[in-house]
Amino acid sequence: MALCFAEHYGRKGVFMRNFTDLGFKETASADIGKLGLDPFKLIGGDWMLVSAGDSTGWNTMTASWGGMGVMWGKNTAVTVIRPQRYTKEFIDKNELFTLSFFGEDQRKALAFCGKYSGRDVDKAKETGLVPVFANGTVSFEQARLILVCRKLFAQPIDPACFLDKDIDTQCYPDKDYHVAYVGEILNAYTRDLL
Repeated sequence: MALCFAEHYGRKGVFMRNFTDLGFKETASADIGKLGLDPFKLIGGDWMLVSAGDSTGWNTMTASWGGMGVMWGKNTAVTVIRPQRYTKEFIDKNELFTLSFFGEDQRKALAFCGKYSGRDVDKAKETGLVPVFANGTVSFEQARLILVCRKLFAQPIDPACFLDKDIDTQCYPDKDYHVAYVGEILNAYTRDLL
């Protein structure tokens, strides 16, 4: 399939049917454990981009909090997003979201995506990240690992549930509690994996 480049909201994107068209290797949800992923390194150390939307509108943000595991008999990923984040609007409107992981060469781009809002800047233009619209969602051409997730659960963090009250005072001085999203990992796409 030939790549088609188009301009949407000032952002160039690559339109495809599947991430494998860009050279990613697909791993089905049932086989994700065989990839030997270390979520502590990937999420907490390397960071990730949480993205949602499609070619008509999308956003992404950097995250270093979350997790991966098994919930309700499904391979899942958890991400948490503060209510004021622009990406939250896209996750709330869409069934799918992606978690994208990159090499150290993209650390500066991830830092930018965590510092600035997509309401104010064109993150793709400013960072050189190329959005890819495939599998009904958005990710990035430069990613080394893409997890396509289907929302299963969303719930705001309730401060009354903190057993360690220091978390509330240290992590939420503005009382802007995250919404936790649990997504079923439908597929993983890897290229030059970690």
